[in-house]
Amino acid sequence: MPKTPRRLTVRPPTLREVEVVRTVDITPGMRRITLSGEQLRGFTTADGFARPAFESTGFDDDLAFYFPYPGRPDPVLPVQGEAKLIVPMDPRPLSRVYTVRRWDPETCELDVDFVRHGVGAGTTWASRTRPGDRIHLSGPSTSKAFPADADWLLVAGDDTALPAIGRLLDELPYHARAQVFVEIAEDAHRQELRELPGVEVTWLVRAGATAGTASLLTESVRGAQWWPGQAFAWVAGEHTAVRDIRRHLVEDREVPKEDIDFSGYWRRSEVVVLETDGAVPDPEKTVTPFQKLHDLTELVAPIAIRTAVELGVPDLLSRGVTSTTELAAKTGVDERALGKLLRYLHTLDVVTRTERGHYALTPVGDILTLDFIADRLHTAGVIGREMLGIHGLTESVRTGRSAYASVTGQTFDAVRAEQDYEDRHLERLAKFQPALAGPIATSGLLDGVRHLVIHSGGAGAHAREYVAAHESLRVTICALPAQADWLRRDLPSTIPDDRQRARVGVLEQSVFEPGPAADAVLVSRAFKTLPDADAAHALRRAAENLVPGGRVLLIEDTFDTDELDEHDGEEDLIGLVCHGSGLRTAAELDAVIARAGLTRRAAHTVGLGVTVHELIRSTTG
Repeated sequence: MPKTPRRLTVRPPTLREVEVVRTVDITPGMRRITLSGEQLRGFTTADGFARPAFESTGFDDDLAFYFPYPGRPDPVLPVQGEAKLIVPMDPRPLSRVYTVRRWDPETCELDVDFVRHGVGAGTTWASRTRPGDRIHLSGPSTSKAFPADADWLLVAGDDTALPAIGRLLDELPYHARAQVFVEIAEDAHRQELRELPGVEVTWLVRAGATAGTASLLTESVRGAQWWPGQAFAWVAGEHTAVRDIRRHLVEDREVPKEDIDFSGYWRRSEVVVLETDGAVPDPEKTVTPFQKLHDLTELVAPIAIRTAVELGVPDLLSRGVTSTTELAAKTGVDERALGKLLRYLHTLDVVTRTERGHYALTPVGDILTLDFIADRLHTAGVIGREMLGIHGLTESVRTGRSAYASVTGQTFDAVRAEQDYEDRHLERLAKFQPALAGPIATSGLLDGVRHLVIHSGGAGAHAREYVAAHESLRVTICALPAQADWLRRDLPSTIPDDRQRARVGVLEQSVFEPGPAADAVLVSRAFKTLPDADAAHALRRAAENLVPGGRVLLIEDTFDTDELDEHDGEEDLIGLVCHGSGLRTAAELDAVIARAGLTRRAAHTVGLGVTVHELIRSTTG
């Protein structure tokens, strides 16, 4: 069955100031704010950066709004750079994300709908704002088109998803087929939505039940009639409901994961309000589940949490296995020892204990059921396996070399040679490549290129974008045997068009071997694992068989010493303990390029601020 991806459009991050021009309550539960302003057109910042006009082409495009902290007149804002927004760390901007309900480029008007319940920075602002007020926003940085090749759509969401669902129905082709389920607080919150002959809309009313506690949406999707043909599912709303619906679609309906778009727009959590204003959250006392989980990074807490994930405890609790005895039987562990672990997790607010002595997940623990979190924490996960190397940090700092083998008993190169691990590693990489490959395909960097050689994780996703955009382009992907095996199995679904796929070949070789003659060689994020001498040698080899006038297109993350970032620091240390290398500074990367006998002809910024270095052979030396 072919994949049904939503093609991605990427835009440069831009901070804009806009003005409120209208407010209207479209239902008792939803307020629509109409915004406009000159910065929704193309403009130049005070620092001289030219910014493009606002665009929104996806029905679920989102915007970040920036609100002032209580007691302060002005918001903390990101700083507009040439290619990215630089986010202050202390304090961070107080921002919330909302969906674009309507964008009219002719009138330069932007509609955003705000749910009118609960307490929150955005909710309170929307209830109090008046025409003439001004606010800053950024986005949408990406837009997704309608899914390709789907025979019908399954759409499910609560009140917070209504703006996206409304826009989806406004923009669906007339003959599209869809089942739409919308959960709302009360009957008066129904909205007038566009009616189409092939679309069935089912309204689900909580009728007094607290948002996020009722299972109306989940049960309705479970009981839905499954239409023939290939389905694409879009699910958004409260995290737990979204998770359970996605689990049902994958496990019971056997919908491929790539044919499900899901977003946990919000999570049930305690909001502490200001003593002086009951409609405004206290940012110092209100801690989100994500923030709290991030704080649990001391020695015992992270290891205990990882142990629970490895045993599958959060997943079992979310499935209704709640007693210590049942959990011990399901996981095959000692009941007494498991009881100790659960007691400690209780003190961390990861689980809670019921009156019957059973356990349940808290909002913090609930996050552990997310696939990307579990992958990071489980020692067999793609990221988790790499993270094991951090236990050798002391040795690596002492020696400057990898300590992974001394910690785990094998080198990380040996881990990458395991086919199962490499399959999962490449599948993960492939998910993130369209945001990079799409902008490169349309940037002009490949204009005139007849044969492109690629060294990159997720190379199939790159090849798909390039051969689709350039009809005469031929692509050769160079990969080690385990990667090549995965690519050959993956390419038919990644590139379903037979004619386009015929222009893509896979060659088993390392980055240290000269590839076939080519007009351009793309090397993407291949050198973090290599010491400088090896990286320079690989880069020299990549350029060895370029035709006259050929270029190397190099993408390599660097460590910005002027804007220190915690996540860059973490990636740098992981690179050290696993490979003895890590992230290079811009100067260190320049030294590698020069050592390879190459010269930077130009540097291009594409997509979400990614730099592509265009390299040619040096004319001297």
